[in-house]
Amino acid sequence: MTKISPEVKVKMPMEAVPPVSADVSFVSDSFPKYKLGPDNQIVEEPMEENHGPSLKEVIDQEVSTLSDQHKRLSVRDLATKFDKNLAAAAKLSDEAKLREIPSLEGHVLLKKLRDALESLKGRLQGKHKEDVEKAISMVEALAVKLTQNEGELIQEKFEVNKLVNFLKQASEDAKKLVNQEKSFACAEIESAGAVVMRIGEALEEQEKAFQSSKRQDVEELVEEVQEARRIKLLHHPSKVMAMEQELRALRDQIREKSIFSMKLQKELTMSKKNENQSSLYKLGGSETLGSYLQVHPCSDEVPQTSKCSFQWYRLSSEGSWREAISGADRSIYAPDPSDVGRILQVDIVSYGKKVTLTTNPIQTASGLRSHVDLLLRKSTTEFNVVIGQMNGQDHSSKSVHALNVGRMRIKLSRGWITKAREIYSPSMQLCGVRSDSSNAAKALFWQARKGLSFVLIFESERDRNAAIMVARKQALDCNVVLAGPEDLV
Repeated sequence: MTKISPEVKVKMPMEAVPPVSADVSFVSDSFPKYKLGPDNQIVEEPMEENHGPSLKEVIDQEVSTLSDQHKRLSVRDLATKFDKNLAAAAKLSDEAKLREIPSLEGHVLLKKLRDALESLKGRLQGKHKEDVEKAISMVEALAVKLTQNEGELIQEKFEVNKLVNFLKQASEDAKKLVNQEKSFACAEIESAGAVVMRIGEALEEQEKAFQSSKRQDVEELVEEVQEARRIKLLHHPSKVMAMEQELRALRDQIREKSIFSMKLQKELTMSKKNENQSSLYKLGGSETLGSYLQVHPCSDEVPQTSKCSFQWYRLSSEGSWREAISGADRSIYAPDPSDVGRILQVDIVSYGKKVTLTTNPIQTASGLRSHVDLLLRKSTTEFNVVIGQMNGQDHSSKSVHALNVGRMRIKLSRGWITKAREIYSPSMQLCGVRSDSSNAAKALFWQARKGLSFVLIFESERDRNAAIMVARKQALDCNVVLAGPEDLV
């Protein structure tokens, strides 16, 4: 650079210096400053802004990182890493190309600056001429330095291109390896699926064979036990005689009980006839489980049932006392499975007068016992129901739900939607509906827990009674007694 002494002021004509071409772009607004040593050599360069590690350092760091992690990465992770490094190398290559442009512009600038200084050298003399010669030497040193930087840049570019090619090849190899491993994995999955299917079929066949053999073993065991008992009784005649005496005594007791029962039944029948003859109301309906009983006035002169109050009762087996059926305060009552063999009574109160009607013992439905025994062999029994009421409020939807009665719990659901699912507990209640309804024989009351109750309507009276009997038997196996509200258990 030209150094101007403060003592001498030289005014140079502007037309003596040739203008710099407009196609040259400068990296910065100011010319860089250098210090010259002996023989006009650059001995020190000022510190520039730190823009991070050099290109070569970045490449060396990535190569070392890849070599360290190669053994730990999976095939898919390795392919992903190669793709990322390939993109980084491509970016570095683009940056190297962009750095070639400022280098070319630097050569053009230095050439034009040297030409301008040569032109200026011919116009000056003395000390100013020496300054111009020093500036020319500095420009030549800068050109040499720029050439050296270009050589390093070419070397770095060569290494970047080499790394790019290496990463491209490694990425392709990794992708091939990923596809190969993927095909192997798919083949192993299909093979495993086929093995699982074969194992499932073998297990089903084994289970069927086990069930058949188990049933046959049980039958053979029963036959062996019976034969052993017969042989044992043959060798112990004294025990046989004792058993015959006990059986004879039991027969005598049963005969006496049956005579006494027939006598009581006749007395109750006569009492019922006398009461019905003198009463103003009568009972309609079948005295059988699966039907319902309804009080009817005998004439139009007596108060209608809508103006009367009712209360149904269960008589004890001895007939000495009776139990009030909670909630059974309407003119209609559908017998519950717990009413089988029991005598029912209903008190009718109208205008301060009470009339009592009595039924015969409630008979069970034909074939219901065997049907329930068949259902109890299953772990879960499903019934189709419609929700009539929920928590005492009428239910608007009449869609069909599934009531599953299992060994541990009862579940009410519709498809994937579960309305209630509760295990057997002392707070659970289950009985026939005790309301004035034509569907009373098909409906039951179920309190799943405190605060959640349903009135469920079944497809038939048989399903309703079977559901009650199955649920009570399963609950009893869990040491829980299912009954109606306030029932004596």
